[in-house]
Amino acid sequence: MKFETKVIHAGIEPDPSTGAIMTPIFQTSTYVQDAPGVHKGYEYARTQNPTRSVLESQLAALEMGTDGICFASGLAAMDAILKLLTPGDEVICTNDLYGGSYRLMTKVFEKYGIIFKFCDMTIAGTVAKLVNIKTKMIWIETPTNPMLNVVDIKEICDIIAGRDILCVVDNTFASPYLQQPLELGADVVIHSATKYLGGHSDVIHGAVIVKDKDLAAKLRFYQNACGAVPGPQDCFLVLRGIKTLHIRVQRACENAAAIAVYLEKHPAVSKVYFPGLTYHPGHEVAAKQMKMFGAMVSFDLKQNSVENANKVLSSTKLFSLAESLGGVESLIGHPASMTHASIPREERLKVGLTDSLIRLSIGIEAVEDLMEDLNEALNSI
Repeated sequence: MKFETKVIHAGIEPDPSTGAIMTPIFQTSTYVQDAPGVHKGYEYARTQNPTRSVLESQLAALEMGTDGICFASGLAAMDAILKLLTPGDEVICTNDLYGGSYRLMTKVFEKYGIIFKFCDMTIAGTVAKLVNIKTKMIWIETPTNPMLNVVDIKEICDIIAGRDILCVVDNTFASPYLQQPLELGADVVIHSATKYLGGHSDVIHGAVIVKDKDLAAKLRFYQNACGAVPGPQDCFLVLRGIKTLHIRVQRACENAAAIAVYLEKHPAVSKVYFPGLTYHPGHEVAAKQMKMFGAMVSFDLKQNSVENANKVLSSTKLFSLAESLGGVESLIGHPASMTHASIPREERLKVGLTDSLIRLSIGIEAVEDLMEDLNEALNSI
């Protein structure tokens, strides 16, 4: 079954009780049992919910996994994955990653004896040098947030092949439409489903997809035991959003490619970060492991100052100044003070995240209108 068909049909059947073509919102906290322990597969809504079950099946199908496990947010999903570790375990991580991920790792799990080693994963040899008997997990973001570096998933997986090391890929920026990490050798895929999967900026949601039943059972245990589960309304919204995932992402990617070319020619811009540009250091890897190059674009200003960045950020009309990404509308943001403020400035600067870096989440509007909006904002400086 082609991906475009999967988003409509995979894991979804009409409701058996009514024939409803859309999965119903089962807004209930508990389920009546015929006798103690005799039920229809559902006991308590923290543990199972029919709306959530359908979404989990569909996510597994889209990512070519065996099981999907849903959570209340992307960070809740990440929290469950990191709970697979024990004190003394080491995790090798992308050094350019979402600020919330960095915060969860360094401010929460480091206190429990988990060791995180951040490195440039675009150089596979760097990862190979860090792997040792204590390494239990590799944490990959690709494309990275916000510098849009590209990590060769298969190359990293080959390095740890045969070892007791889980490879986790945050596929939020790409979405399953553009990239299939499990097919490239990863063990776990994580999404902030708030972003492209939901696609309409109206839900907070997280998901994990795996291809190993034992691993799925461990994650389901944490899902139930810790209770960070999404409600049925949230699951319904993600199910609805997924139906147009391929159309939305394709249009947004086309817009992003055109905007990246426009930005690299603008006199106020010093550098554009977008894997679709042929001179981007990760262009070839992205072309190999992604269907398109994504809809995120970052750029730096020639006049490198917070004041100039703020002027641009406050001058757009169609690009809304807001955190998050992946919705149908275009967003503009300042990673240093917004999404990545929890990362120390010296660490941000090491990966090129300057105080004037601006991140764009490109939506599905007319690209001509988006370019005009950016042009007016950039010309303001």
